Amino acid sequence: MLKQLLLIGIGGGAGSVLRFLASHLTRKYFTGNFPLATFLVNLSGCLLIGLFIGWMIKSQNFSTDLKWLLIVGFCGGYTTFSAFALENFELIQSEKYTMAILYIFGSVLLGIVSVWLGIFLSKLI
Repeated sequence: MLKQLLLIGIGGGAGSVLRFLASHLTRKYFTGNFPLATFLVNLSGCLLIGLFIGWMIKSQNFSTDLKWLLIVGFCGGYTTFSAFALENFELIQSEKYTMAILYIFGSVLLGIVSVWLGIFLSKLI
């Protein structure tokens, strides 16, 4: 368990630093209103998680340590949207379309409502 936590922490730290750098550089060169930094990080994170999983499947003897380091740690630190996209991909691949739709719309809509609720509650405290 300690080894897994260390791998996740190392990967997560590296992913978080890369997310900061990618966001910083994007904001430096793009000043529009569209949240391009987050958009690009989310898409590149999805590409990375797909590459990592594809590579692990192709190698057929991937180590779970690499899964902890790259998938859970690095991609999780870089963007949790990649995990969200992967989970939805797996639901669709398993032909659980209704569950995927509920998960997608529920996460987005309830996420926005939760942000609003958090802001509202913070004003009461």
